[in-house]
Amino acid sequence: MRPFDGKRVLLVVTGGIAAYKGAFLARRLLEAGTTVEAVLTEAAEKFIGRATLAGITGQDTGVSLWDRPMEHLDAGKRADLIIVAPATADFMAQMAVGRADGLAQALILAADCPIMVCPAMNSRMWHHPATRRNASTLAAHGVLFCGPGDGPLAEGETGPGRMTEPQEIVAAASRALEPDNSLDGVKVVVTAGGTRADIDPVRFIGNRSSGRMGDELASAAWRRGGDVVLIRGSGSAPVPAGPRVVGAATPRRMLDVLMAELPGSAALFMAAAVSDFEPENVASRKLGKLALESDASVNMALQMGPDLLEETRSLRREHGVFTLGFALETEDIEARAREKLVRKGLHAVAANPAGQPGAGPESPTNRITLVWPGRDPENLGSGPKRQLAEALLDRLIPQIGP
Repeated sequence: MRPFDGKRVLLVVTGGIAAYKGAFLARRLLEAGTTVEAVLTEAAEKFIGRATLAGITGQDTGVSLWDRPMEHLDAGKRADLIIVAPATADFMAQMAVGRADGLAQALILAADCPIMVCPAMNSRMWHHPATRRNASTLAAHGVLFCGPGDGPLAEGETGPGRMTEPQEIVAAASRALEPDNSLDGVKVVVTAGGTRADIDPVRFIGNRSSGRMGDELASAAWRRGGDVVLIRGSGSAPVPAGPRVVGAATPRRMLDVLMAELPGSAALFMAAAVSDFEPENVASRKLGKLALESDASVNMALQMGPDLLEETRSLRREHGVFTLGFALETEDIEARAREKLVRKGLHAVAANPAGQPGAGPESPTNRITLVWPGRDPENLGSGPKRQLAEALLDRLIPQIGP
């Protein structure tokens, strides 16, 4: 079940230049499976029309307390989460002192569901002591914050104050709707996606990994409150919002990031499909067809690439990092997973088949058997990779130290 299934979100759009993003956020929330109702402040209506949000959400969009005076609090009562995006400095000030002279303000003041604000304003306004004080007051009242981000602003300046992008707000909303804090304060490192080994400046040896299994593990750990670092190689799946993402296109880059991130980590989930082989010599120029036409075949000398689990073994042991490995095999799957468990010094291995329908690197679904030391393998069955990521975490979290 997705976190938004059966949930209602009340989207409050206030009067800043980023108000237009409210339409994109509403669409993203609907795609995630939630029902969305929207409310505009009177200032927001200068930037985006109520008909736009009503057309996207399929719900009436309120602006004034006088639109439906006897029903003005109903939307807040129905909501499982209220998102204020963008949240201007002025609106945050009104929230902080409990103003209720507008529809949006009254809904928020009467709400008994979680409230998340997504600030958007000029950098100097964000840093002003009054705004900082208002933000602290709201946080003390239990209001959640998403952003602001750092980037180009409306005045041509660059800095903090940019509204968080809609996909990141949706990720933060899913975390707010799934109040599982079983990994609160726990640093988790996840590797995902494929890596490449260069042949020349144009070509490389790669693999079929989409990155989805590792992405889902990282997202699931993040939703449970974890401080998650996703070391991401290549892949066709969209990179998830929420976890801190560090790109790593090659095995050696991934190893460097691992060595930097493992100290202070409690868990490592090695879901990346790391290249086993790399060319002995990388050509400095493209190997063109004309240079090879006289040969019937092309031979390339390969050598073993870096073994990330072996290279990090002593560091993992030194810091007590619980480590889950993955074994993607075409035959003798459980036996090879158990051999990897021992050889690599792992705490558990998630074994999954390659070359079977409904499983493997390119499939949105998978089939996993969890192999532990000293006990029988546990068949987690088959299903969407998100579902299997949750099932893995249910079993792994009790084994992860603080």
